[in-house]
Amino acid sequence: MKKSTTDRKGFTLVEIMAVVLILALLMGIAATNFIGMTDKARVTTTKATLKELHAAVNMFKLDTGRYPTEEEGPYALIDQPSDVVGWTGYLETTDIPRDSWKNELVYLLNPESGRPFVIISYGADAKEGGEGYDMDLYSTDVE
Repeated sequence: MKKSTTDRKGFTLVEIMAVVLILALLMGIAATNFIGMTDKARVTTTKATLKELHAAVNMFKLDTGRYPTEEEGPYALIDQPSDVVGWTGYLETTDIPRDSWKNELVYLLNPESGRPFVIISYGADAKEGGEGYDMDLYSTDVE
């Protein structure tokens, strides 16, 4: 009696390798897409933070008649400067927010743009300039 080839059980090594290869390709594609979405979410969150701080600085100006100095920076929004009257506190936190990459934001009074002030995130690389996710984000450009 001969055994039929249709009675075999289990998988061959080639079949297992094919499945492993397909799974690895799918995981690579999913990881690439996920990483891209994470970076995009960080940019969106940083823009929201810049917009919130920009509005708080404008409110500070309305209440006190001046913008925070560069030395005071955004800390004037959470700690009342000694020479300011009409200060009401402008952030709900006791810490100055950072960008989504955990870097400090930069506050400039009378920047080259001609605006009264700007708050800057230097992006993922925390260095001035850059492209893509390393690009600088300005509070004056946030919609």
